[in-house]
Parts: sequence; C-alpha cells; structure tokens
Amino acid sequence: MTVEAQTHTFQADTKRLLHLMVHSLYTDKEIFLRELISNASDALDKMRIEALRQPELSKDGETLEIRIDTDPQARTLSIQDNGIGMSRDEVVSHIGTIAKSGTRELMEKLKENADGDSASELIGQFGVGFYAAFMVASKVTVITRRAGEDTATRWESAGEGEYTLEDTQRDTYGTTVTLDLLPADSEGGLEDFTDQWVLTRIVKRYSDFVTFPIMLKVEREEAAKDEQGLPILDGKKTIVVEDKTLNSMKPIWTRSDVTDEEYAEFYKHVSHDWSDPMKTMRFHAEGRIEYQTLLFIPSQPQSDLHYHGSEYGLQLYVRRVMIMERCEELLPRYLRFIKGIVDSADLPLNISRQRLQEDRYISQIRKWITKKILDTLEGIQRDDAEQYLKFWDSFGSALKEGVAETEYKERILGLLLFASSHDPTNLTTLESYVQRMKPDQKDIFYITGESRSVVENSPHLEAFKAKEYEVLYLVAPVDEFLMQYVFEFQEKRLKSVGKGAVDLGDENEQKEAADKLQTLQEQYKDVFDLLKEKLDDHIKDVRLSNRLTSSPVCLVGAENDYSPQLERLLPKGNLPKQKRIMELNPDHAIVTKLKERFEKDPTDSLLSDYAELLLGYGLLAEGSPIPNPVRYNQVLADLMTRTL
Repeated sequence: MTVEAQTHTFQADTKRLLHLMVHSLYTDKEIFLRELISNASDALDKMRIEALRQPELSKDGETLEIRIDTDPQARTLSIQDNGIGMSRDEVVSHIGTIAKSGTRELMEKLKENADGDSASELIGQFGVGFYAAFMVASKVTVITRRAGEDTATRWESAGEGEYTLEDTQRDTYGTTVTLDLLPADSEGGLEDFTDQWVLTRIVKRYSDFVTFPIMLKVEREEAAKDEQGLPILDGKKTIVVEDKTLNSMKPIWTRSDVTDEEYAEFYKHVSHDWSDPMKTMRFHAEGRIEYQTLLFIPSQPQSDLHYHGSEYGLQLYVRRVMIMERCEELLPRYLRFIKGIVDSADLPLNISRQRLQEDRYISQIRKWITKKILDTLEGIQRDDAEQYLKFWDSFGSALKEGVAETEYKERILGLLLFASSHDPTNLTTLESYVQRMKPDQKDIFYITGESRSVVENSPHLEAFKAKEYEVLYLVAPVDEFLMQYVFEFQEKRLKSVGKGAVDLGDENEQKEAADKLQTLQEQYKDVFDLLKEKLDDHIKDVRLSNRLTSSPVCLVGAENDYSPQLERLLPKGNLPKQKRIMELNPDHAIVTKLKERFEKDPTDSLLSDYAELLLGYGLLAEGSPIPNPVRYNQVLADLMTRTL
C-alpha cells in the first residue's frame, strides 16, 4: 500500500540541536563527504552479508560500488550506493533519529558540555554523521529502497525544523543522498564540491581505503577523431566523459606483497617528506581488540621537532576510513618523530578527541605501539650500530625526554648514547660504561656543560683523569633536564663530578685523602673565613679539594644544587640566585703563597683582589660568565702593574 507524503515537525528544540551538532562535530566542512561515503560503505557491507543468506538479492555481474554524481549548473551533489537500503520504518528510525533524540534532556547535556569534543562525544551516540551534510547543503534528499522490497522511500529536509516522508520509486536496491549545495565560500570553508579535483582530493585523503570502489564521472579533453578513430590534426578537441575510480581500495598495510618502493611512496604520502624512511615497521595485533599499524622512522628530523607547539601523531583509521589526521593520543611525545597509521575495527567511527583520551582501547594501543617501537630501536642498536648512530644524531634528543615517564624508563636509558672520556670519537651506552667501571667504583660519573671542548678541559676532571676514571660528557641542552629524572642505572648511582665531595680509589686511599684534607683544613681556617667574607655574594663555603691536581681552584655545588649550565639555560628569574662552594688545591703554589701572605699580614688589601681573581678563575674554567667583568679586568691590570 502506497503511503502519501507526510510532513513531520521536529520537536521544539531540534532546530537548535541540529545547529549545535553541525557546528560542534567537525571543524573541516569537507568531512561531510567522508561521513556519507562511510554510511554507503556500511550499507554495502550489509548487502554483501545479506546476499550470502539470500542469494536471490544478488544480480549477476553487479558490482557493489559507491557513485558520486555532480551537476555544477544545478549545484547538486549525489552519493549513491547499491547497498542494503532502508525501509520506511528504518528511515524514520535511523535518519529520523534526530526527531526522536532531539529532547530537552539531550539539549541540556549539550549545553553542559559546550566544547566541541564533549558535544561530539554525546551526539556521536546517535549516529548523526549524516547530518554533517547540512554544513554544506541548503537541502538534503534521500531516496532509498530496502533489499527485498518493491517500494522506495523519499526523505527530504532543509534542516530547519521539519522533514517530509513519501513513497517513491527506485530501480535498484540502495540509497541516493542528494545535496543542494550552498554557494562556494572559500573564507567560510565551503569549497566547490562539484569540482572533480576537490572531490578527488577529499576522497583520497579520508576514504582512499574504503573496500568498495568510489566512482566519479569525470570529463577530459582529447583530440577529435575521424571515422576510423584516428586523431584529427586540426587542433579541435572533444570532451570525453568516463568513470574514474577515486580510491585505491586496498590499504597497503593489509597487503602481503608490498615492495620497499611502495612503502617509501606511502611514507612520503603520510609524512610530506621527500626522503625515504630510515626504517619501516609493520605490526598486526589480535585479541580483545584488533588493529594494524604501519609506522616509519624518518631518515632526517623535521624542522619543528623541538618546537613545543608542533603537532604530531599518527593517522587514525577506523575500518579503513581516516577519522583523524594527527592522533597524539597514540604516541608519547618523546616518539613524536614517528610517522604512520593505525587502523582499528574496534573504535566508533565518530569517536571524539575527549573519548580518545579516555578510551581504554586507545590506551592499550598506545602502550603496545610504544613497546613495539622500543623493540625495534633495541634491535637496530644491537644489530646495526651505524644505522642506530644515524637515528641517534637525528632523534636522540627527543628520545631522552622519555626518561621523564616511568613506564619504559629503564628501556629508554638503555637506548641512550653519551660522549665520554673513554673514547674521543665514539659514543657509549650506560651499560657499556658499567661494564668498564673499576672494581672499587660505586658511581657513574658525569659532567654537564655547553660543549665537549669545554667540559673535557674542566678542572673538575683532574683527579678523575689522574686515576683513569671514566666520565660521561652531557653537553646537549636536554641533558640538564634528563638528569632531573635519572638517579641510577643498574643499581649504580649517577653522580655529577661538579657536585658534592669526591671519593676516588679504594677505602685506604679514600681514608688517607680525607685525613690529609682534614688536617690541612684546620690550618687554612682563617684564610677561608676571609675568602668567605670577601666573596659572600657568590660563595657559601670554602674548602680544600681532592678533585684538583693542577688547577688552583674550582667551584662546585652541593648534592642537590642545580648546575651552572642549567642556570644559564633557563630564563633569568626562573631560579633563585645560588651560591657555590669554592674548592682550593692545597698543593698549588697560588694557594700556599696566599696562606703565607695572609699569615704575614691578615689586613693586606691585596687579599681582596686575590679573592676576586680566584672566583673569576673558577668561573672561567667551567665556562661560566664573570659577574663583574670590568672589575675583574681592573684587578687583573693592577696586579700585573705591580708585578712587572
């Protein structure tokens, strides 16, 4: 029985509800095409399954496909499929969902969750991706016929409070969605969606791997031909209309016959990088959740790798449809250099960013991907030292940031490389350092600074060099922050050679050195009190040193003090002014003669000048600036004048 056309009025709040949905769901208006293609693909999937149960629904030679038709003059765009279709009741239930769910309760929830992600999370439950069409259309018409039924249904709405339903005819099963497009407006994000190049780009971006062919009639010019089909060389052109398949349909990550060249080409597509990738990683996870990944380590760092505001993340596909260009939730930030895709069948197609952050599946995928990437890096480090060194030069500084996270801290520490006093040309791992430690050595020693040339000539290293203790050189800016989170490795404490006291050698050597310094410290007490008084703005203590062998002085910090390098890296005012500890070499002529001069005349005015010169010497030796260069130069010039 044919049912006459009926007009249905949306409930009172529905007009505003539709407005909120359209403007809260998506930022890019072109996303409407992805939603309509995804709906068509779902209908084709259902048709394929239904045809297995009811073979009579299949037509010989029929290809399940999605067709896009345009009429630039009428400014209409149609998306057509020969899928399962919908009955009249299903149209009301599915497409008319907005009428059923446009209640004040949902409106209140949307108002409470006014931000885009929260709104998207709520309305995603109602399958309203279809309504994204109203972002670009003044009217939407749906003609659909359910497989196995003779009558089709026509649904039409301008999205302004009501829709109409009526019976109609359609030659085949399936659905056609026709949009009366709004005028193109580049500033408002409305492109000309009748343009074949615009449509091709959108399909390639979002729906390239939809299982079914997406067809578009395209026009091209070619030379006119004579009756025999030969080109006429008079310059005349003719317009040829042909079907063009817009999507590749076969995702590269599902194929088993992929060449290195195809991987490289796909990498360039997702990364916008002209170079081939350094490493390709392909993984497939099965179990409670199923997903596939195709990941790449680039061969060179991107220019914004260390820019705090830079965007990163993997492309997220749900059932081969891209729903997010950069999904940061899939990667920890220290792996932001990784490019690639994740495809899962267990996430909702219209999942919002807030739900991604809370979704336990995403958390599991992120954990699994991180583990797999670290497995790969460990394999490269173990099997191909040359390639790992190239990786380290490009991305090591980013990887170091991972030690701030506890879950994989030990594994990341094992991947780190450092310059050291052991080898002037090659880098070392912490594990290799531990293997070379002296039998009586309890700590892993390191020094931070602005460059290798500065730190390896530091007076802080003199005793370590004399006793042949290896010291790590941490000279990258990130190393200062690295050491705020790294305290030990394989039960060996990491200790700065510029902080605290130094205990080198076996127990007898340490005791002998400590007894010697304690005896001498008493002899120098008055001299040190004078130095502390003269340098009170910069020095909190003066003591004799067992880390100096040839230099007269160095400046050190207490165990919990921050380093001079960190103080220089941070903007002024971010750290409180910090006083240092001055250590003097009891075997150096300058120190012994200073003591002799003090004992002759504790009021000697030159003692103040010598105190300033010692402070300047210690600062310059470690690469730190002098607080008052003008004053320092005057004292130095006066001293030279007196002695020449």
